[in-house]
Amino acid sequence: MSADAELEIRNVLARLAQLADDGDTDSYIALLTDDVVWAMPANPTIGLAASERRGRDEIAAGQRERIAAGHQGPGSNTMHVISTISVQLDGDDRAVARSYFQYWGDTATAPVIRNMGRYHDELRRTPDGWKLARRSISFG
Repeated sequence: MSADAELEIRNVLARLAQLADDGDTDSYIALLTDDVVWAMPANPTIGLAASERRGRDEIAAGQRERIAAGHQGPGSNTMHVISTISVQLDGDDRAVARSYFQYWGDTATAPVIRNMGRYHDELRRTPDGWKLARRSISFG
């Protein structure tokens, strides 16, 4: 595996988490392929219905909705943390990454984990670098 490719992929995953918290939607979606798919199961604990968003526009709309609802972004006192990342290259232009995530709330006062789970990510190398092509989320 190319160390450069692995590092770039790890940075894409880290930037996605950071930009979810910063609220910079344009920079966030710039890390996604045009045909990206974001699949999330239902999570009754936090009142989340199952969803599958396709394409940058749908995912940007989802991020803006979460920011408007105060679930993430500036002033929400939330933080996405990813860890235990493994990356496996599939040829020169495809990769799979698996990681754990924690979603923290009340980060300015008494931090508490509100949710945790796993990301199964598929990435593609594009002329602009590695981009997320599919994210499947599982909770627990």
